[in-house]
Amino acid sequence: MPPNTTASSGQKPGKSGRKKGRKARLFLIVLVLAIIGGIAFGAYWSVSTVRASFPQTKGSIKLDGLSGPVNVKRDGNGIPQVYASSDEDLFMAQGFVQAQDRFYEMDVRRHMTSGRLSEMFGKGQVKNDEFLRTLGWNRVAQKEYDTKLSPSTKKYLQAYAKGVNAYLNGKDGKDISLEYAALGFSNDYTPQQWTPVDSVAWLKAMAWDLRGNMQDEIDRSLMTSRLGPKQIADLYPEYPYSRNKAIVQEGAYDSVTGTYARTGTASGASSTAGTGLTGNTEAPSGFQSQLSGLYDVLDKVPTAVGVNGNGIGSNSWVVSGSHTITGKPLLANDPHLSASLPSVWYQMGLHCTALSAKCQYDVAGYTFAGMPGVVIGHNQDIAWGMTNSGVDVTDLYLEKITGEGYEYDGKVRPFSTRKETIKVAGGASKTIVVRSTEDGMPLLSDRDDELVKVGKKATVDAGAPDRGDGYAIALRWTALDPGNSMDAVFEMDKASDWTEFRKASTSFDVPSQNLVYADTEGNIGYQLPGRIPTRAEGDDGSLPSPGWESKYRWTGYIKQSALPYEYNPKRGYIVTANQAVVDKDKYPYTLTTDWGYGTRSQRINDLIESKINGGGKISTDDMRQMQLDNSSEIAKLIVPKLLKIDVADPDVRQAQKLLEGWDYTQDSDSAAAAYFNATWRNILKLAFGNKLPKELRVKGQCLNVDRVDTTGPADADQKVRECGERDADQAQPDGGDRWFEVVRKIINDEKNDWWQLPKTRTQKATDTRDELFGRALRDARWELTAKLGKDIDTWSWGRLHRLFLKNQTLGTEGPRFLQYMLNRGPWKLGGGEATVNATGWNAAGGYGVVWVPSMRMVVNLGDLDKSKWINLSGASGHAYSAHYTDQTDLWAKGELLPWAFSDKAVDKRTSDTLVLEP
Repeated sequence: MPPNTTASSGQKPGKSGRKKGRKARLFLIVLVLAIIGGIAFGAYWSVSTVRASFPQTKGSIKLDGLSGPVNVKRDGNGIPQVYASSDEDLFMAQGFVQAQDRFYEMDVRRHMTSGRLSEMFGKGQVKNDEFLRTLGWNRVAQKEYDTKLSPSTKKYLQAYAKGVNAYLNGKDGKDISLEYAALGFSNDYTPQQWTPVDSVAWLKAMAWDLRGNMQDEIDRSLMTSRLGPKQIADLYPEYPYSRNKAIVQEGAYDSVTGTYARTGTASGASSTAGTGLTGNTEAPSGFQSQLSGLYDVLDKVPTAVGVNGNGIGSNSWVVSGSHTITGKPLLANDPHLSASLPSVWYQMGLHCTALSAKCQYDVAGYTFAGMPGVVIGHNQDIAWGMTNSGVDVTDLYLEKITGEGYEYDGKVRPFSTRKETIKVAGGASKTIVVRSTEDGMPLLSDRDDELVKVGKKATVDAGAPDRGDGYAIALRWTALDPGNSMDAVFEMDKASDWTEFRKASTSFDVPSQNLVYADTEGNIGYQLPGRIPTRAEGDDGSLPSPGWESKYRWTGYIKQSALPYEYNPKRGYIVTANQAVVDKDKYPYTLTTDWGYGTRSQRINDLIESKINGGGKISTDDMRQMQLDNSSEIAKLIVPKLLKIDVADPDVRQAQKLLEGWDYTQDSDSAAAAYFNATWRNILKLAFGNKLPKELRVKGQCLNVDRVDTTGPADADQKVRECGERDADQAQPDGGDRWFEVVRKIINDEKNDWWQLPKTRTQKATDTRDELFGRALRDARWELTAKLGKDIDTWSWGRLHRLFLKNQTLGTEGPRFLQYMLNRGPWKLGGGEATVNATGWNAAGGYGVVWVPSMRMVVNLGDLDKSKWINLSGASGHAYSAHYTDQTDLWAKGELLPWAFSDKAVDKRTSDTLVLEP
């Protein structure tokens, strides 16, 4: 995050060799001094600064504000279980303990959510801060805290903040983490006191990364500069309801009561065949450049838990006791998020020594450092997991600017404005003006000069208002309205049955998640929560909408009682993996047009059904094995076609033979998986990638493309050099299951237009599928020869598909020696894109791992102490702590740790005990 610093040197032709020699000697002296200084600096840190920040885990510490003693019991992996006699003491201790292990991470998070990264990292973060201030997460969080949250939630947030501040009391930056020591050399930054709003704002950051189809909305519009409506439709096929089952399979929307019922009268889905752009399937001419500029701004915003809204997925499923060895439910969850160090999750147990009105919690699971409570896990009665629902809760609006206002239903309305001052470490502060519409939509285009310029030139349909001073882009997003999601966390943590859990879910406004449920009584369930907007007929939210007409504004929200759910379905299991929530024929509302396509979910369904239909019972380890399933569904479709292609080149034929007898599993040591994925990547590039506009292609990847000069004669068509503009982990085609479905639709149409390629100086034209597939086989062979060597016996998927864990600030853009100190890896992984073991990679950009199962858990409701869990990294955020990455090797192997819950089981695994005393 801090600004890059680069240096270069060179000598102009014609200068004397003597001067060159002096410069070379001077450079060598400087280099040697730098190396010696670096070694001494590193040695100093290794014995002083690094150890200074390690937490105390034994003995006792006095904390002002506690009403009684609190025991913090850490196991051999440093995972804490906290025991207190009141709710306030419990959450105060949680704040203290999380700060001990993760305060630097917490501090960066709150600076991100409040748009204050420049205070820590200098002028390189000003643009990010401008955008984050425009969104106003912290302002919304403050409103939630002031007006929406329950008194008990506020009390817990205050207690948590008190615990964090008790940890900070009397500490310098170097006493808190190595990163502060590094920052101390470049600025005089000092950590500030923690506030309750700092915790609430983190939910906004999480919601931003899980915001739904905003990226697809941008991409579809950008495609119109190169592709026609039918081609775009080809690249966004309908969800395959008949092949990949929706989450909710029983019950229906009851048109009489207006609720979702386990049995009901389906009213039929409303027509939503619209685009939001005055009935057209194309975005306005010139709008593509605006959206490209917007994409650039969005892409630079630091991620909270995901990859800037792309590729976010997860698996969670629950199996009832009728199908398990224990006779009670088993619940599995593994959210797929960006790989980061430390992991976004922090494992923890929060236990009242005796449950009572004074102390109500006995819960364990995965928390966010910086936020009280447990987000995913179990208590003494119930367990729950989450996956991203993907429902559409964002819309972009094209606003017609006139003078100091914007046009709305034929009238000019004034913008609401506010000033924001951004403080910059080592530099002057900067003040910006944020403009919003009367209904609270911020103008994102104000944060990018290119958008302002292009907005003045954009053309739209004939029915649009006059251009005036130009057009702007505004955002409508449910998370910008104050809500109660923080209440939901505490309510779920103490829920004792399905009724209380569903009631708690009604407060979970944003982000909308698929909630999977099980309890010790043997019940299982699913609930879709969230504040989900309804739109006017004809507007499905799939493209930006004209902001100058009120008919395109949201019309309300779906009632909580009308949201889909299931409880104890007859089949005895529920699977959620980002597929469609409910069959479109059973539900009248459009939840989104951009579901995940159900590849992972259907594979999990098939694995469960295979076990059940074979007469077997499912165990905890069976659930773990399902999480590790490496099967490639697209390989099953394509490999039989690839093996029928007659390959003349003996080296390519040698590689092709790797696919003979391959079982389609993508294990890390598999040469066949490496070759297939390289072939798949090249199929996508040839058939689709090279035909997409530059705004979607990989940055620096240049092509000669046709350009028509509309101002000259008809023969003015010419080839121009055009280079991609997206980062490698964000470009298209990314190879996810949308692209599986695209290829599946045309795989048997051997002369489909997408298979056709023009002749070039070095390549023959292709007219058929097999000709393109043959070229992809050749290109993949030589790509892997360059990357892995000519000898295919040395090839393996893991050599290509590697995970690096990086500290998300100084570990990505800090000095090289500091990156070495903070970062870890690589790990060679199996799995892949749209695989149950979802170690995601972007086919447009390369093979490296870009998102992962950020944790894995399996909860055994028959005996909670026999549950299992693992984290991506470790409990500690301190580099060189024994618990920095002590879980990563196990995670990479697919192993899980024992998850102690009862007092007896926790005591058995306890290594260190710290007593916090009043």
